[in-house]
Amino acid sequence: MAQTLSEQILSRAAGRSVAAGEVVTVNVDLVMMHDSLSPSIIRVLHEELGAERVWDPARVAVVIDHVAPAASVQTAEKQAEVRRWARAQGIANLFDVGRGISHPVLVEEGMARPGMVIVGSDSHSTAYGCVAAFGSGMGTTDIALAAATGRTWFRVPETVLVRAQGAFRPGVSAKDLGLRAARELRADGATYAAVEWHGLEALSVMERMTLATLSIEVGAKAGMVPPTSASGTLTAGGRAIDVPAWLGVQEGASYSRVVEVDLATLEPQVAAPHTVDNVTDLGALGRVAVDVVYLGTCTNGHYEDMAAAARILRGRRLAPGVRMLVVPASAQALQRAAEDGTLATLLSSGATIGTPGCGACIGRHMGVLAPDEVCLFTGNRNFRGRMGSPEANIYLASPEVAAATALTGYITHPQEVL
Repeated sequence: MAQTLSEQILSRAAGRSVAAGEVVTVNVDLVMMHDSLSPSIIRVLHEELGAERVWDPARVAVVIDHVAPAASVQTAEKQAEVRRWARAQGIANLFDVGRGISHPVLVEEGMARPGMVIVGSDSHSTAYGCVAAFGSGMGTTDIALAAATGRTWFRVPETVLVRAQGAFRPGVSAKDLGLRAARELRADGATYAAVEWHGLEALSVMERMTLATLSIEVGAKAGMVPPTSASGTLTAGGRAIDVPAWLGVQEGASYSRVVEVDLATLEPQVAAPHTVDNVTDLGALGRVAVDVVYLGTCTNGHYEDMAAAARILRGRRLAPGVRMLVVPASAQALQRAAEDGTLATLLSSGATIGTPGCGACIGRHMGVLAPDEVCLFTGNRNFRGRMGSPEANIYLASPEVAAATALTGYITHPQEVL
């Protein structure tokens, strides 16, 4: 019987063939912990579960990314505690301040690979679906249990298929497809389902991460792009990605819902305050003035996103009164942008560059918003208070829209400035 990508991966991890709806216990390939939740995970692991050590230090990754660098003495103390613990546990995969956000980092390092089951202490752990891994976010207790035993449980999800056809027009990109899907499915349209994104062989791995991270915003347990590419080879972090022969799209697999998107007619999409699924075509939004343009996060802080913005900003300056903050998703993305002139272009336009990491995405440091400020954000959430004041307004859009907006001072279609 044909299986979805989730069914194939969870069948391998469970040691038997499984189907949507079954509850299964599976072996975990990788556990990710980040700085914000690691102290509580460590406490549960030792005090409540009674485990002295993690089950396999080589398959646990600890990333300091959410408030990096530390923004207070209390945060610094907690991060120091996490570093000491990782060393004591023999966890070599400790990625410290400046390396970047957990999801792109683990992909760049070759730790996240096709067909793996990866659980992380971050809701956007669906990101690992960019390389066709089954990535899923969990809370403190579940991550502690997975770290202690190397096992966890899932209900095998049904799968929603988003099928793209054609090619993006200039100024339109993966973020617009992700927001268009949220517009169609709504925030709960794929609750505890997996989302498969088909027809995107031309996208790079990090462009695929844009879609994988947005899968959680429609309620998904996982979000995956099939591990195929137009060139025949997927690459990340400068290395080719090996795809196991058993993993791939199977004709006849069962999908609970199918969403069709014609990329050739897709317009830039914008999610207006205060929900991710409050999406409209940019042209129907009206004139919205902005104070801040923020380019970053695991959704759109990759090299490709910085390069897309730089192509629009080259030789121009930001509109008077507009602040543009660029926070690379990883040190590797920052290095690449520095080497080819992308970074110089962004700086010349008037943008400010932040330390690779989560930045102001969770509203704890490095660019938080004041009351009544309006931000055009390339991230994944625009809830009240997400980036600082609950009285600020956050609009979500693509890097191309962000760059065009930075030039005009109001939310702008890239074609207006290209």
